[in-house]
Amino acid sequence: MKHLGIFGSTGSIGTQTLEIVRDYPDDFRVEILAVSSNVAKLEHQIREFRPKKVCVYKEEAYLDLKNRIADLSGIEVYTGMEGLLACASDPCYDTMVAAVVGMIGILPTMAAIRAGKCVALANKETLVTAGHLIMPMLKEYHTDLYPVDSEHSAIFQSLQGLPYNGPVSDGNAAIKRILLTASGGPFRGRTLAEMKNYTVEDALRHPNWAMGQKITIDSATMVNKGLEMMEARWLFGVEPDQITVLIHPQSILHSAVEFTDGAVIGQMGMPDMKLPIQYALFYPERKQMTAKPLDLFQVADLHFEKPDLVNFPAFALARDVMKTGGTLPTVYNAANEYAVAKFLRREIGFTEIGDMILKAVSRHAVISNPDTETILQTEKETVSYLKTL
Repeated sequence: MKHLGIFGSTGSIGTQTLEIVRDYPDDFRVEILAVSSNVAKLEHQIREFRPKKVCVYKEEAYLDLKNRIADLSGIEVYTGMEGLLACASDPCYDTMVAAVVGMIGILPTMAAIRAGKCVALANKETLVTAGHLIMPMLKEYHTDLYPVDSEHSAIFQSLQGLPYNGPVSDGNAAIKRILLTASGGPFRGRTLAEMKNYTVEDALRHPNWAMGQKITIDSATMVNKGLEMMEARWLFGVEPDQITVLIHPQSILHSAVEFTDGAVIGQMGMPDMKLPIQYALFYPERKQMTAKPLDLFQVADLHFEKPDLVNFPAFALARDVMKTGGTLPTVYNAANEYAVAKFLRREIGFTEIGDMILKAVSRHAVISNPDTETILQTEKETVSYLKTL
């Protein structure tokens, strides 16, 4: 039996992880639940799964939760970053599902690795900003990290059977390039002029995937794919020029690997995030999953095209950011987080998300090989600058 700590339990990945726990109650025990502030949903989860420990990041929500579960005994409740770190390193669990949205997920993930936990990673920011620190840590503390992103899981699955030691690699000479697929989001084929007037509701209408708000907006700007490129670089030990993005609107081929002998191996399936979550939790086993099967006769055609670098400038910028490295990916990520939050609050227009990212990246003096403190300080400085605009 695996003992789980689910960090981000009320979000899309967290709730689907709990669906898998319900499907396989003999295989999992939920020991820790951690959220930012959604205590109403968290209360229901606590009453169903009875974890040993709970963390609510925001203090006002933490106080609300304590009142809500005052009738329950034996559950320790924490708050703030100190609480997240205490839960992340606690010996009561062995597998972290890292699904917290944003850069607050970095330090808890590091704490879990230092404590020898296996990590099922759904938090992009951890590797985007600190991949150069995380990957060596996995070896130092003799633990594993499995990707939960659909695309990175597909790449990982495509590499099975090769002389490849899990998802952590120093580079694999057999890989020619990674073919990272993207749906193109709700605005594929649209111009910047058209997108200027699109609303929050327009941007949240993803054609294929049911996801949280932040990642759905990132898909609309294609920033999500820029972040995934940066993630893939660290996960699979490849150079930036070994990653090619393909627009694939059907979202059936979730990604593929081209090898030096010309073979291309990919993973296909219906767009369902439970598959990569379940694969990460049960690896290397495959378990039955109640989901709509892929019917290639019904799909009939698979279409691929090159990304539109003109009308999705934030995505176009991502490759240069990845090649430069250092603190620049942190600036790119922090600016996007800030801008997306403003867009969701209807304070800026859709195309202003990309404008903010470009302004923040253009003014930044890059620091090479940053430590954790420098990464977090860079985030603060980026947000402080954007607040002046």
